[in-house]
Amino acid sequence: MAIRYYWEDLQPGRVLELGTVTPTAEQIKHFAAQFDPQPFHLDEEAGRQSVFGALCASGWHTCAMAMRLTVDNFLRESSSMGSPGLESLKWLKPVYPGDTLALKHRVLESRPMNSRPDLGLVRSVWEMFNQRGEQVLHMEGYGMFRRRTPAAPAAAG
Repeated sequence: MAIRYYWEDLQPGRVLELGTVTPTAEQIKHFAAQFDPQPFHLDEEAGRQSVFGALCASGWHTCAMAMRLTVDNFLRESSSMGSPGLESLKWLKPVYPGDTLALKHRVLESRPMNSRPDLGLVRSVWEMFNQRGEQVLHMEGYGMFRRRTPAAPAAAG
């Protein structure tokens, strides 16, 4: 696939709509059984008796769905070289079976990397909303992207 987004294209204020996903009860249970087997993620009755009031997705499942949308609708078309990590992660509302989740990505900062003149560092925020417009996820973190036009290496000395 051709590269559509280099570091130079990811300047502060850039917003990308990254699509939607609608988890089913079966998907929620399958993820939970593998990675977060708490009762309210595995069983409808346990979910009803929990503070969530119903079966709900693991926050980690919500993150995984956001990552999948990010890869499918952005990173596959980018010069991404990975990420050094997240600064902030918040699960703001539960995600229930049948919720349709929409993901938005916004660039907060962008700067060249001093140690790697061929790369730039981008700090972004990902916001995921359910079909009622309620925010369910907030993540902030960094990505490294190849530059379309690498800077000259810094002079030694």
